[in-house]
Amino acid sequence: MDRIAGLMGVKREKLEPILWSVRGEYDRGTINAKEYYKKVISHLDVSLDDKTIDEIIEMDLKSWRNINAGTVTLMEDIKKAGYTLAILSNMPHDFLAWARKSIPVFSLVHAGLFSCEVNLIKPEEAIYHKLLSMLNVKAAETVFFDDIAENIKSARVLGIEAFLWADPDRARADLLSLGIRL
Repeated sequence: MDRIAGLMGVKREKLEPILWSVRGEYDRGTINAKEYYKKVISHLDVSLDDKTIDEIIEMDLKSWRNINAGTVTLMEDIKKAGYTLAILSNMPHDFLAWARKSIPVFSLVHAGLFSCEVNLIKPEEAIYHKLLSMLNVKAAETVFFDDIAENIKSARVLGIEAFLWADPDRARADLLSLGIRL
């Protein structure tokens, strides 16, 4: 985030709220990365050339490449224990295409539901309903982790057991609190 802010010539504190406030349509799949970043730039009242915008887009994609090894182990343990493992993610088309080829955890899951493919985003209730339907499970049979409190709240409204993601150790403790031993 600091590097992107630097390329834009603004402070992170100014960039971050705008970045997230206009990201919905990018994750929904209704605009592409260049359109998204041009929208961000217009809110910041800065001017950048296409080469710099392309560099920012690449930087954004690269920032998601390193997945915590403990998270991967947790996912493997969940799958080995016989549970259905799925990804529900707000993710734009360009990142999803790259991630499917480049991020090994995508091969671990039984199913994936991605916002850009269904034109829905978390925390909209419809995306959770779509996931439950896709997995053919009831809300009460589902455990959901997310790093955004608003997404947890929406899942809980539907009866999904949901926890705020901190790290794999905390997630293991949360699962254990439900009687799930891995």
